[in-house]
Amino acid sequence: MQYTASVQGIEQMKHKDAMGKPYLGFWEKLEKPFFVLAPLANVTDAVFRRVIVKYGKPDVLWTEFVSADGLCHPQGRAALLRDLSYTEAERPIVVQLFTAFPEKMFEAAKLVTELGFDGIDINMGCPDKNVMKQGAGATIMKDPKLAQELIVAAREGADAAARSASRRIPISVKTRLGFNEDNLEAWLPNLLEAKPAAIIMHARTKKEMSKVPARWECVKRAVEIARGSTSWRSTLIIGNGDVKDLEDAENKIQETGADGVMLGRAIFGNPWLFDKNKTAVTVEEKLRAAIFHTRLFEEVWNPPTSSDQSNKNVVLAGEVFRAGATKSFELMKKHYQAYINHFPQAKELRVKLMSCHNAQEVEKTIEEFLKSYPDTAKQNVEIS
Repeated sequence: MQYTASVQGIEQMKHKDAMGKPYLGFWEKLEKPFFVLAPLANVTDAVFRRVIVKYGKPDVLWTEFVSADGLCHPQGRAALLRDLSYTEAERPIVVQLFTAFPEKMFEAAKLVTELGFDGIDINMGCPDKNVMKQGAGATIMKDPKLAQELIVAAREGADAAARSASRRIPISVKTRLGFNEDNLEAWLPNLLEAKPAAIIMHARTKKEMSKVPARWECVKRAVEIARGSTSWRSTLIIGNGDVKDLEDAENKIQETGADGVMLGRAIFGNPWLFDKNKTAVTVEEKLRAAIFHTRLFEEVWNPPTSSDQSNKNVVLAGEVFRAGATKSFELMKKHYQAYINHFPQAKELRVKLMSCHNAQEVEKTIEEFLKSYPDTAKQNVEIS
């Protein structure tokens, strides 16, 4: 089946669904309010998500964003599939895609549906220059018609795959208030007309990036717009931007009436973020989490090579490909900047860890630190 989107097709969709509801899938089963993990490039990868699930699982997890164009290319697909690996413990898990081409979105949506994801999210807010040069991410906000086409394409692609997989999945959108200025009153209804299951509203414009505080009063406006029409009110509104912890998220729910909150940067170095019963951990707990994270990183991305292992295949996201796909250990080191802080001798330990080359060296360095500073190891570190 090939994608044949057109203005006529979008108009037919609007007419057909004028009084209908979006397909919510797993979203309909969540207890409100819900708290979800944001997609963060080179942070919330397959490894860190498993760490998060171990220490404090959110209601929904997102993958890092992935290029739909790349997934449609045989060579690009092989490289990107490792970023789409997940475990059953992570469900419900949403894959985030970006592209400026509806036909690419259609094909990518078919693929990720076949891979077993619980939902598809379309990125319409990323301000990264490389993404925007492709006409994707935040650039989509300049083209409302294209935004609708992408939603329809994702839905049609997912539904095409679901007919064989017997498993339909919902479509959501992550976006901002507008491109250069707040354009919510025009932009949001345009998205709502295409009937996404959920809209994640980052409470800044593209121009504002993260340079100004998120304006959560705009999330309240988004809720009011969505609830103002009987044909739109089933779409869930999720707020995003500058959320410190779950208490802060719950306060923002009360202030805005949003169905849920997406938390992002606060997860960095704090896999306990979504644990409602955890407000502090000991230094030793935090360091042991760093060891676990490092071991897992090496196990998944840099497995040891030997004559026995070099010919083995690995399975990621349901796809089998040759072992050997790796990620630089330098990516793991950025997590140490977040894990190792707010306690005595933290700087000293960070410096040593930044010179490590593998999990064995990291574990040895941390164990020596814990042995040398037993009192520091017992100290509590606030995590919320």
